[in-house]
Amino acid sequence: MSEELLINISPMESRVAVLDNGILGEIYIERHHKLGLVGNIYLGTVVRVLPGMQAAFVDIGQSRTAFLHVNDMQRETRPVVEKNKAAKATKREINEDDATANASADSLAVTPPIVSAQSTEIVPASKTLIQHRLHESQRILVQVTKDQLGSKGARLTTNISLPSRYLVYLPSSDHIGISQRIDGEEERSRLKTELSSLMQTVNLKGGLIARTAAERVPVDKLEEDIYYLLQLWRTICARRQEINHHQSSELIYQELSLPLRSIRDLVHADTEKVIIDNTQIYEQVRYFAKEFVPFVYDRIVHYTAEQSLFDVHRVEDDLRDALKRRVDLKSGGYLIIDQTEAMTTIDVNTGSFVGGRSLEDTVYKTNLEATHAIARQLRLRNLGGIIILDFIDMLEQQHKDDVLESLQAQLTQDYAKTKITQVSELGLVEMTRKRTRESLGQQLCEPCSTCQGRGFVKTAETVCFEIFREIMRCARTYNSPKKFTVVAHAAVIDLLLTTESDTVADLEYLLGRVITFDVENLYTQEQYDIVLD
Repeated sequence: MSEELLINISPMESRVAVLDNGILGEIYIERHHKLGLVGNIYLGTVVRVLPGMQAAFVDIGQSRTAFLHVNDMQRETRPVVEKNKAAKATKREINEDDATANASADSLAVTPPIVSAQSTEIVPASKTLIQHRLHESQRILVQVTKDQLGSKGARLTTNISLPSRYLVYLPSSDHIGISQRIDGEEERSRLKTELSSLMQTVNLKGGLIARTAAERVPVDKLEEDIYYLLQLWRTICARRQEINHHQSSELIYQELSLPLRSIRDLVHADTEKVIIDNTQIYEQVRYFAKEFVPFVYDRIVHYTAEQSLFDVHRVEDDLRDALKRRVDLKSGGYLIIDQTEAMTTIDVNTGSFVGGRSLEDTVYKTNLEATHAIARQLRLRNLGGIIILDFIDMLEQQHKDDVLESLQAQLTQDYAKTKITQVSELGLVEMTRKRTRESLGQQLCEPCSTCQGRGFVKTAETVCFEIFREIMRCARTYNSPKKFTVVAHAAVIDLLLTTESDTVADLEYLLGRVITFDVENLYTQEQYDIVLD
Protein backbone atom coordinates (compact mmCIF):
# COMPACT_ATOMS: atom_id res chain seq x y z
CA MET A 1 0.00 0.00 0.00
CA SER A 2 1.38 3.41 -1.00
CA GLU A 3 0.82 6.28 1.38
CA GLU A 4 1.20 10.04 1.13
CA LEU A 5 1.04 12.78 3.76
CA LEU A 6 -0.40 16.14 2.73
CA ILE A 7 0.31 19.05 5.08
CA ASN A 8 -1.83 22.14 4.47
CA ILE A 9 -1.02 25.31 6.42
CA SER A 10 -3.14 28.46 6.61
CA PRO A 11 -3.14 31.43 9.02
CA MET A 12 -6.11 29.85 10.83
CA GLU A 13 -5.28 26.17 11.05
CA SER A 14 -2.97 23.28 10.17
CA ARG A 15 -4.35 20.18 8.46
CA VAL A 16 -2.70 16.85 7.76
CA ALA A 17 -4.31 14.34 5.39
CA VAL A 18 -3.19 10.72 5.09
CA LEU A 19 -3.85 9.25 1.64
CA ASP A 20 -3.94 5.47 1.20
CA ASN A 21 -3.51 4.65 -2.51
CA GLY A 22 -4.78 8.13 -3.32
CA ILE A 23 -7.88 7.85 -1.08
CA LEU A 24 -8.28 9.95 2.06
CA GLY A 25 -7.86 7.67 5.06
CA GLU A 26 -7.34 10.07 7.97
CA ILE A 27 -7.49 13.80 8.59
CA TYR A 28 -5.97 15.76 11.48
CA ILE A 29 -6.98 19.37 12.10
CA GLU A 30 -5.43 21.80 14.58
CA ARG A 31 -6.85 25.29 14.97
CA HIS A 32 -4.10 27.76 15.86
CA HIS A 33 -6.27 29.52 18.47
CA LYS A 34 -7.38 26.19 19.98
CA LEU A 35 -4.47 23.78 20.10
CA GLY A 36 -5.02 20.21 21.29
CA LEU A 37 -3.96 19.34 24.84
CA VAL A 38 -3.17 15.62 24.53
CA GLY A 39 0.44 14.99 25.55
CA ASN A 40 0.86 18.30 27.37
CA ILE A 41 2.26 18.15 30.90
CA TYR A 42 0.97 20.58 33.53
CA LEU A 43 1.73 21.40 37.11
CA GLY A 44 -1.88 21.63 38.27
CA THR A 45 -3.72 22.27 41.51
CA VAL A 46 -6.25 19.85 42.98
CA VAL A 47 -9.55 21.73 43.22
CA ARG A 48 -11.79 18.99 44.59
CA VAL A 49 -11.41 15.38 45.73
CA LEU A 50 -14.43 13.09 45.34
CA PRO A 51 -14.05 9.91 47.45
CA GLY A 52 -17.40 8.58 46.18
CA MET A 53 -16.08 8.58 42.60
CA GLN A 54 -12.45 7.92 43.54
CA ALA A 55 -11.54 10.89 41.39
CA ALA A 56 -10.36 14.48 41.61
CA PHE A 57 -10.79 17.65 39.61
CA VAL A 58 -7.57 19.47 38.79
CA ASP A 59 -7.09 23.04 37.60
CA ILE A 60 -4.66 23.08 34.66
CA GLY A 61 -5.51 26.57 33.44
CA GLN A 62 -8.25 25.60 30.98
CA SER A 63 -11.88 26.73 30.82
CA ARG A 64 -12.97 23.53 32.59
CA THR A 65 -11.25 21.67 35.40
CA ALA A 66 -9.69 18.40 34.26
CA PHE A 67 -10.64 14.93 35.56
CA LEU A 68 -8.21 12.55 37.28
CA HIS A 69 -9.34 9.06 38.31
CA VAL A 70 -7.44 7.02 40.87
CA ASN A 71 -6.83 4.29 38.25
CA ASP A 72 -4.91 6.85 36.20
CA MET A 73 -2.50 7.59 39.03
CA GLN A 74 0.84 5.84 39.30
CA ARG A 75 0.93 2.91 41.69
CA GLU A 76 2.43 3.86 45.01
CA THR A 77 5.46 1.92 46.19
CA ARG A 78 7.71 2.24 49.20
CA PRO A 79 11.30 1.13 49.74
CA VAL A 80 11.93 -2.09 51.66
CA VAL A 81 14.69 -1.08 54.06
CA GLU A 82 15.43 -1.33 57.75
CA LYS A 83 13.96 1.54 59.73
CA ASN A 84 17.27 2.64 61.24
CA LYS A 85 19.00 2.58 57.82
CA ALA A 86 16.21 4.08 55.68
CA ALA A 87 17.73 7.51 55.27
CA LYS A 88 21.19 6.19 54.31
CA ALA A 89 19.80 3.60 51.91
CA THR A 90 17.75 6.17 50.05
CA LYS A 91 20.74 8.48 49.63
CA ARG A 92 22.87 5.70 48.15
CA GLU A 93 20.20 4.88 45.53
CA ILE A 94 19.64 8.40 44.27
CA ASN A 95 21.48 9.21 41.08
CA GLU A 96 23.44 12.42 41.44
CA ASP A 97 22.21 13.86 38.11
CA ASP A 98 18.55 13.10 38.85
CA ALA A 99 18.68 14.53 42.35
CA THR A 100 18.85 18.12 41.10
CA ALA A 101 15.76 17.55 38.98
CA ASN A 102 13.59 15.94 41.66
CA ALA A 103 10.80 18.02 43.16
CA SER A 104 9.98 18.19 46.83
CA ALA A 105 7.56 15.46 47.93
CA ASP A 106 5.74 18.00 50.08
CA SER A 107 4.72 20.16 47.14
CA LEU A 108 4.51 17.72 44.22
CA ALA A 109 2.73 14.41 43.96
CA VAL A 110 4.85 12.94 41.15
CA THR A 111 8.62 12.52 41.28
CA PRO A 112 11.07 10.62 39.10
CA PRO A 113 11.56 7.04 40.28
CA ILE A 114 14.64 6.73 42.44
CA VAL A 115 14.26 3.27 43.89
CA SER A 116 14.75 0.04 41.95
CA ALA A 117 11.91 -2.43 41.54
CA GLN A 118 13.70 -5.07 43.62
CA SER A 119 13.73 -2.81 46.70
CA THR A 120 10.10 -1.72 46.67
CA GLU A 121 6.74 -3.10 47.69
CA ILE A 122 3.21 -2.14 46.68
CA VAL A 123 1.37 0.03 49.20
CA PRO A 124 -1.74 -1.76 50.61
CA ALA A 125 -5.03 -1.06 48.78
CA SER A 126 -6.50 0.75 51.79
CA LYS A 127 -3.74 3.35 51.43
CA THR A 128 -4.28 3.89 47.69
CA LEU A 129 -7.71 5.52 48.02
CA ILE A 130 -7.63 8.91 46.38
CA GLN A 131 -8.59 10.75 49.58
CA HIS A 132 -5.41 9.38 51.16
CA ARG A 133 -3.24 10.43 48.22
CA LEU A 134 -4.57 13.86 47.26
CA HIS A 135 -6.00 16.86 49.05
CA GLU A 136 -7.39 20.19 47.90
CA SER A 137 -4.83 22.84 46.90
CA GLN A 138 -2.15 20.18 46.38
CA ARG A 139 0.24 20.74 43.46
CA ILE A 140 0.47 17.73 41.16
CA LEU A 141 2.27 16.92 37.90
CA VAL A 142 -0.21 15.55 35.35
CA GLN A 143 -0.39 14.78 31.64
CA VAL A 144 -3.44 15.13 29.39
CA THR A 145 -4.58 11.85 27.83
CA LYS A 146 -7.90 13.07 26.40
CA ASP A 147 -8.92 16.47 25.08
CA GLN A 148 -12.03 18.26 26.28
CA LEU A 149 -15.01 16.53 24.67
CA GLY A 150 -18.28 18.45 24.65
CA SER A 151 -19.14 19.42 28.22
CA LYS A 152 -16.48 17.16 29.73
CA GLY A 153 -13.09 18.47 30.81
CA ALA A 154 -9.78 16.95 29.79
CA ARG A 155 -8.78 13.51 31.16
CA LEU A 156 -5.53 13.35 33.12
CA THR A 157 -2.97 10.84 34.33
CA THR A 158 0.02 11.04 36.64
CA ASN A 159 1.69 8.24 34.66
CA ILE A 160 3.80 10.54 32.52
CA SER A 161 4.81 9.23 29.07
CA LEU A 162 7.22 10.94 26.68
CA PRO A 163 7.21 9.73 23.05
CA SER A 164 10.06 9.93 20.57
CA ARG A 165 10.35 8.43 17.10
CA TYR A 166 11.07 4.85 18.23
CA LEU A 167 10.37 4.77 21.98
CA VAL A 168 8.05 5.97 24.71
CA TYR A 169 9.67 6.78 28.07
CA LEU A 170 7.67 6.05 31.26
CA PRO A 171 9.44 7.80 34.17
CA SER A 172 7.14 6.34 36.82
CA SER A 173 7.24 2.72 35.61
CA ASP A 174 9.79 -0.09 35.53
CA HIS A 175 8.22 -1.93 32.59
CA ILE A 176 9.77 -2.64 29.18
CA GLY A 177 7.05 -3.17 26.58
CA ILE A 178 6.94 -3.85 22.84
CA SER A 179 4.27 -2.59 20.43
CA GLN A 180 1.65 -5.23 19.65
CA ARG A 181 2.02 -4.41 15.95
CA ILE A 182 5.51 -5.93 16.01
CA ASP A 183 4.68 -9.60 15.37
CA GLY A 184 7.98 -11.46 15.07
CA GLU A 185 8.93 -13.15 18.33
CA GLU A 186 12.63 -12.90 17.49
CA GLU A 187 12.39 -9.15 16.87
CA ARG A 188 10.39 -8.60 20.05
CA SER A 189 12.98 -10.51 22.05
CA ARG A 190 15.82 -8.51 20.44
CA LEU A 191 14.21 -5.18 21.27
CA LYS A 192 13.51 -6.17 24.85
CA THR A 193 17.08 -7.38 25.39
CA GLU A 194 18.69 -4.33 23.79
CA LEU A 195 16.46 -1.85 25.62
CA SER A 196 17.18 -3.53 28.94
CA SER A 197 20.90 -3.37 28.24
CA LEU A 198 20.77 0.28 27.14
CA MET A 199 18.83 1.28 30.24
CA GLN A 200 21.54 -0.22 32.45
CA THR A 201 24.29 1.41 30.38
CA VAL A 202 22.89 4.95 30.66
CA ASN A 203 21.53 4.34 34.19
CA LEU A 204 18.00 5.17 33.06
CA LYS A 205 15.36 4.89 35.75
CA GLY A 206 11.83 4.14 34.61
CA GLY A 207 10.32 2.10 31.80
CA LEU A 208 10.31 2.06 28.00
CA ILE A 209 7.93 0.99 25.26
CA ALA A 210 9.21 0.21 21.78
CA ARG A 211 6.91 1.78 19.19
CA THR A 212 6.01 0.10 15.89
CA ALA A 213 8.62 2.24 14.13
CA ALA A 214 11.35 0.59 16.25
CA GLU A 215 11.07 -2.68 14.30
CA ARG A 216 14.47 -3.63 12.81
CA VAL A 217 15.98 -0.32 13.99
CA PRO A 218 19.69 -0.64 14.92
CA VAL A 219 20.75 -0.28 18.52
CA ASP A 220 22.59 3.02 17.98
CA LYS A 221 19.33 4.69 16.89
CA LEU A 222 17.57 3.36 19.97
CA GLU A 223 20.38 4.69 22.13
CA GLU A 224 20.03 8.15 20.56
CA ASP A 225 16.32 8.10 21.36
CA ILE A 226 16.99 7.13 24.97
CA TYR A 227 19.44 9.99 25.48
CA TYR A 228 16.97 12.42 23.91
CA LEU A 229 14.15 11.23 26.20
CA LEU A 230 16.36 11.32 29.28
CA GLN A 231 17.39 14.89 28.57
CA LEU A 232 13.77 15.87 27.92
CA TRP A 233 12.67 14.41 31.25
CA ARG A 234 15.44 16.22 33.09
CA THR A 235 14.38 19.46 31.43
CA ILE A 236 10.78 18.89 32.56
CA CYS A 237 11.91 18.19 36.13
CA ALA A 238 14.07 21.33 36.16
CA ARG A 239 11.22 23.38 34.73
CA ARG A 240 8.78 22.37 37.45
CA GLN A 241 11.33 23.33 40.08
CA GLU A 242 11.36 26.87 38.72
CA ILE A 243 7.57 27.33 38.80
CA ASN A 244 6.20 30.09 41.00
CA HIS A 245 4.24 28.31 43.72
CA HIS A 246 1.70 31.13 43.87
CA GLN A 247 0.38 30.18 40.43
CA SER A 248 -2.49 27.67 40.44
CA SER A 249 -1.36 25.95 37.24
CA GLU A 250 1.46 26.06 34.72
CA LEU A 251 2.26 24.40 31.41
CA ILE A 252 5.48 22.42 31.91
CA TYR A 253 5.81 20.71 28.54
CA GLN A 254 3.88 21.25 25.30
CA GLU A 255 3.48 18.54 22.69
CA LEU A 256 4.91 19.15 19.22
CA SER A 257 2.88 21.05 16.63
CA LEU A 258 0.70 19.00 14.27
CA PRO A 259 3.11 19.01 11.27
CA LEU A 260 6.08 17.81 13.37
CA ARG A 261 3.91 15.36 15.31
CA SER A 262 2.68 13.82 12.06
CA ILE A 263 6.28 13.27 10.91
CA ARG A 264 7.13 11.61 14.22
CA ASP A 265 4.02 9.43 14.50
CA LEU A 266 2.55 8.85 11.04
CA VAL A 267 5.52 8.44 8.71
CA HIS A 268 6.76 4.90 8.05
CA ALA A 269 8.50 2.84 5.36
CA ASP A 270 5.42 2.83 3.07
CA THR A 271 5.20 6.63 3.07
CA GLU A 272 6.18 7.68 -0.44
CA LYS A 273 5.83 11.47 -0.12
CA VAL A 274 5.26 14.22 2.40
CA ILE A 275 3.87 17.22 0.51
CA ILE A 276 3.83 20.62 2.27
CA ASP A 277 2.35 23.85 0.90
CA ASN A 278 4.03 26.31 3.29
CA THR A 279 7.69 27.38 2.96
CA GLN A 280 8.33 27.97 6.67
CA ILE A 281 6.77 24.70 7.79
CA TYR A 282 8.55 22.91 4.94
CA GLU A 283 11.92 24.05 6.32
CA GLN A 284 10.95 23.14 9.90
CA VAL A 285 9.80 19.67 8.88
CA ARG A 286 12.97 19.03 6.87
CA TYR A 287 15.14 20.03 9.82
CA PHE A 288 13.11 17.85 12.19
CA ALA A 289 13.17 14.90 9.78
CA LYS A 290 16.94 15.18 9.29
CA GLU A 291 17.42 14.90 13.06
CA PHE A 292 14.85 12.27 13.98
CA VAL A 293 13.43 10.58 10.84
CA PRO A 294 16.27 10.74 8.28
CA PHE A 295 14.87 8.08 5.92
CA VAL A 296 11.97 10.39 4.97
CA TYR A 297 14.12 13.50 4.42
CA ASP A 298 14.38 13.04 0.64
CA ARG A 299 10.64 12.32 0.35
CA ILE A 300 9.58 15.74 1.64
CA VAL A 301 8.26 17.89 -1.21
CA HIS A 302 7.43 21.60 -1.26
CA TYR A 303 4.14 22.26 -3.10
CA THR A 304 4.15 25.66 -4.86
CA ALA A 305 1.32 25.49 -7.42
CA GLU A 306 -1.52 28.03 -7.27
CA GLN A 307 -4.33 25.49 -6.91
CA SER A 308 -4.97 24.36 -3.35
CA LEU A 309 -3.10 21.21 -2.35
CA PHE A 310 -6.25 19.65 -0.87
CA ASP A 311 -8.29 20.49 -3.97
CA VAL A 312 -5.79 18.74 -6.24
CA HIS A 313 -6.11 15.51 -4.23
CA ARG A 314 -9.91 15.85 -3.69
CA VAL A 315 -9.46 16.06 0.07
CA GLU A 316 -11.97 18.91 0.40
CA ASP A 317 -14.65 16.82 -1.35
CA ASP A 318 -13.95 13.83 0.90
CA LEU A 319 -14.14 16.09 3.96
CA ARG A 320 -17.58 17.33 2.94
CA ASP A 321 -18.75 13.76 2.39
CA ALA A 322 -17.38 12.73 5.80
CA LEU A 323 -19.87 15.05 7.50
CA LYS A 324 -22.89 13.40 5.85
CA ARG A 325 -25.01 10.70 7.49
CA ARG A 326 -25.12 8.59 4.34
CA VAL A 327 -22.10 6.86 2.82
CA ASP A 328 -22.71 5.26 -0.58
CA LEU A 329 -21.06 1.96 -1.49
CA LYS A 330 -19.88 1.18 -5.03
CA SER A 331 -22.33 -1.71 -5.37
CA GLY A 332 -25.34 0.51 -4.71
CA GLY A 333 -25.65 -0.21 -0.99
CA TYR A 334 -25.08 2.45 1.63
CA LEU A 335 -24.30 3.12 5.29
CA ILE A 336 -26.19 5.41 7.67
CA ILE A 337 -23.95 6.79 10.44
CA ASP A 338 -25.50 8.43 13.53
CA GLN A 339 -23.37 9.80 16.34
CA THR A 340 -25.03 10.37 19.72
CA GLU A 341 -23.83 11.21 23.21
CA ALA A 342 -23.83 7.57 24.33
CA MET A 343 -22.70 5.73 21.19
CA THR A 344 -22.34 5.72 17.43
CA THR A 345 -24.55 3.48 15.27
CA ILE A 346 -23.76 2.38 11.72
CA ASP A 347 -26.58 0.77 9.72
CA VAL A 348 -25.81 -1.26 6.57
CA ASN A 349 -28.39 -1.29 3.76
CA THR A 350 -28.48 -3.02 0.34
CA GLY A 351 -29.97 0.07 -1.34
CA SER A 352 -30.14 -0.43 -5.10
CA PHE A 353 -27.87 -3.48 -5.09
CA VAL A 354 -29.97 -6.50 -6.11
CA GLY A 355 -27.22 -9.08 -6.63
CA GLY A 356 -27.52 -11.97 -9.05
CA ARG A 357 -27.65 -15.39 -7.36
CA SER A 358 -29.71 -15.24 -4.16
CA LEU A 359 -30.78 -12.92 -1.34
CA GLU A 360 -28.21 -14.47 1.02
CA ASP A 361 -25.43 -13.87 -1.51
CA THR A 362 -26.54 -10.25 -2.03
CA VAL A 363 -26.56 -9.60 1.72
CA TYR A 364 -23.20 -11.32 2.16
CA LYS A 365 -21.51 -9.25 -0.56
CA THR A 366 -23.02 -6.00 0.76
CA ASN A 367 -21.81 -6.72 4.30
CA LEU A 368 -18.31 -7.60 3.08
CA GLU A 369 -18.11 -4.35 1.13
CA ALA A 370 -19.45 -2.47 4.14
CA THR A 371 -16.57 -3.68 6.37
CA HIS A 372 -14.08 -1.78 4.19
CA ALA A 373 -16.18 1.39 4.24
CA ILE A 374 -16.83 1.14 8.01
CA ALA A 375 -13.12 0.80 8.86
CA ARG A 376 -12.30 3.81 6.65
CA GLN A 377 -15.10 5.95 8.09
CA LEU A 378 -14.08 5.17 11.68
CA ARG A 379 -10.58 6.48 10.97
CA LEU A 380 -11.66 9.39 8.79
CA ARG A 381 -14.37 10.64 11.15
CA ASN A 382 -12.35 9.64 14.24
CA LEU A 383 -15.37 7.96 15.81
CA GLY A 384 -14.71 6.60 19.28
CA GLY A 385 -16.39 5.11 22.34
CA ILE A 386 -19.11 2.46 21.90
CA ILE A 387 -19.97 1.70 18.27
CA ILE A 388 -22.86 -0.54 17.18
CA LEU A 389 -22.64 -2.01 13.67
CA ASP A 390 -25.99 -3.18 12.29
CA PHE A 391 -25.11 -5.56 9.47
CA ILE A 392 -27.86 -7.01 7.31
CA ASP A 393 -29.01 -10.36 8.76
CA MET A 394 -27.15 -13.39 7.39
CA LEU A 395 -28.31 -16.98 7.73
CA GLU A 396 -25.06 -18.89 7.18
CA GLN A 397 -22.55 -18.93 10.04
CA GLN A 398 -19.64 -19.02 7.58
CA HIS A 399 -20.80 -15.72 6.11
CA LYS A 400 -20.98 -14.16 9.58
CA ASP A 401 -17.45 -15.36 10.33
CA ASP A 402 -16.14 -14.01 7.01
CA VAL A 403 -17.66 -10.58 7.61
CA LEU A 404 -16.21 -10.39 11.12
CA GLU A 405 -12.79 -11.54 9.88
CA SER A 406 -12.87 -8.94 7.11
CA LEU A 407 -13.74 -6.18 9.60
CA GLN A 408 -10.90 -7.20 11.92
CA ALA A 409 -8.45 -7.28 9.00
CA GLN A 410 -9.44 -3.76 7.93
CA LEU A 411 -9.10 -2.42 11.47
CA THR A 412 -5.46 -3.57 11.71
CA GLN A 413 -4.55 -0.37 9.85
CA ASP A 414 -6.19 1.74 12.55
CA TYR A 415 -3.83 3.51 14.98
CA ALA A 416 -6.54 3.63 17.66
CA LYS A 417 -7.11 0.60 19.87
CA THR A 418 -10.27 -1.33 18.99
CA LYS A 419 -12.16 -4.25 20.51
CA ILE A 420 -14.84 -6.24 18.63
CA THR A 421 -17.49 -8.75 19.76
CA GLN A 422 -18.96 -11.60 17.74
CA VAL A 423 -21.88 -11.10 15.33
CA SER A 424 -25.11 -11.47 17.33
CA GLU A 425 -28.24 -13.30 16.19
CA LEU A 426 -29.66 -9.95 15.10
CA GLY A 427 -26.62 -9.21 12.95
CA LEU A 428 -25.24 -6.63 15.40
CA VAL A 429 -21.56 -6.20 16.17
CA GLU A 430 -20.59 -4.25 19.28
CA MET A 431 -17.15 -2.66 19.29
CA THR A 432 -15.19 0.03 21.07
CA ARG A 433 -12.57 2.38 19.67
CA LYS A 434 -10.28 4.43 21.86
CA ARG A 435 -11.20 8.09 21.84
CA THR A 436 -8.55 10.72 22.66
CA ARG A 437 -9.83 13.74 20.74
CA GLU A 438 -13.03 15.11 19.28
CA SER A 439 -14.55 13.42 16.27
CA LEU A 440 -14.45 15.20 12.92
CA GLY A 441 -18.09 16.20 13.28
CA GLN A 442 -17.58 17.58 16.78
CA GLN A 443 -14.51 19.49 15.66
CA LEU A 444 -16.01 21.09 12.54
CA CYS A 445 -19.70 21.38 13.41
CA GLU A 446 -22.03 22.59 16.15
CA PRO A 447 -25.63 21.66 17.05
CA CYS A 448 -28.22 23.09 14.66
CA SER A 449 -29.65 26.36 15.99
CA THR A 450 -33.07 25.46 14.58
CA CYS A 451 -33.56 21.94 15.93
CA GLN A 452 -30.99 22.18 18.79
CA GLY A 453 -29.26 19.04 17.59
CA ARG A 454 -32.37 16.82 17.45
CA GLY A 455 -32.08 16.40 13.70
CA PHE A 456 -35.75 17.27 13.05
CA VAL A 457 -38.29 20.06 13.66
CA LYS A 458 -42.02 20.09 14.34
CA THR A 459 -44.17 20.06 11.24
CA ALA A 460 -46.01 23.23 10.22
CA GLU A 461 -49.29 21.43 11.04
CA THR A 462 -48.13 20.67 14.58
CA VAL A 463 -47.18 24.31 15.12
CA CYS A 464 -50.59 25.44 13.80
CA PHE A 465 -52.38 23.28 16.37
CA GLU A 466 -50.13 24.68 19.13
CA ILE A 467 -51.09 28.20 18.03
CA PHE A 468 -54.81 27.35 18.22
CA ARG A 469 -54.40 26.00 21.76
CA GLU A 470 -52.38 29.07 22.79
CA ILE A 471 -55.07 31.44 21.43
CA MET A 472 -57.73 29.56 23.43
CA ARG A 473 -55.55 29.81 26.54
CA CYS A 474 -55.04 33.56 26.08
CA ALA A 475 -58.76 34.11 25.49
CA ARG A 476 -59.60 32.44 28.80
CA THR A 477 -56.88 34.30 30.68
CA TYR A 478 -57.33 37.80 29.21
CA ASN A 479 -60.83 39.22 28.56
CA SER A 480 -59.78 42.61 27.15
CA PRO A 481 -58.11 41.75 23.78
CA LYS A 482 -60.25 42.57 20.75
CA LYS A 483 -57.86 41.03 18.25
CA PHE A 484 -55.15 38.36 18.16
CA THR A 485 -52.16 38.73 15.83
CA VAL A 486 -50.18 35.58 15.08
CA VAL A 487 -46.50 36.18 14.16
CA ALA A 488 -44.85 33.03 12.73
CA HIS A 489 -42.71 31.47 10.01
CA ALA A 490 -43.95 31.77 6.40
CA ALA A 491 -44.69 28.02 6.10
CA VAL A 492 -46.91 28.12 9.19
CA ILE A 493 -48.78 31.26 8.07
CA ASP A 494 -49.37 29.72 4.63
CA LEU A 495 -50.92 26.64 6.22
CA LEU A 496 -53.13 28.77 8.51
CA LEU A 497 -54.45 30.75 5.53
CA THR A 498 -55.09 27.72 3.32
CA THR A 499 -55.60 24.24 4.77
CA GLU A 500 -56.49 25.48 8.27
CA SER A 501 -58.55 28.50 7.18
CA ASP A 502 -61.83 26.83 8.20
CA THR A 503 -60.45 26.14 11.67
CA VAL A 504 -59.36 29.79 11.97
CA ALA A 505 -62.87 30.97 10.98
CA ASP A 506 -64.48 28.63 13.54
CA LEU A 507 -62.12 29.91 16.23
CA GLU A 508 -62.94 33.56 15.41
CA TYR A 509 -66.64 32.79 15.63
CA LEU A 510 -66.22 30.92 18.93
CA LEU A 511 -64.14 33.66 20.58
CA GLY A 512 -65.87 36.62 18.96
CA ARG A 513 -62.49 38.15 18.12
CA VAL A 514 -60.54 38.76 14.93
CA ILE A 515 -57.35 36.77 14.25
CA THR A 516 -54.76 38.30 11.90
CA PHE A 517 -51.42 36.98 10.68
CA ASP A 518 -47.91 38.40 10.12
CA VAL A 519 -44.95 36.59 8.53
CA GLU A 520 -41.57 36.86 10.28
CA ASN A 521 -38.80 35.51 8.06
CA LEU A 522 -36.26 35.46 10.89
CA TYR A 523 -38.33 32.95 12.89
CA THR A 524 -37.70 29.22 12.64
CA GLN A 525 -40.61 26.94 11.82
CA GLU A 526 -41.19 26.20 15.51
CA GLN A 527 -41.16 29.83 16.64
CA TYR A 528 -44.28 31.96 16.94
CA ASP A 529 -45.74 34.82 18.99
CA ILE A 530 -49.34 35.82 19.71
CA VAL A 531 -49.83 39.58 20.11
CA LEU A 532 -52.87 40.76 22.07
CA ASP A 533 -54.46 44.00 20.71
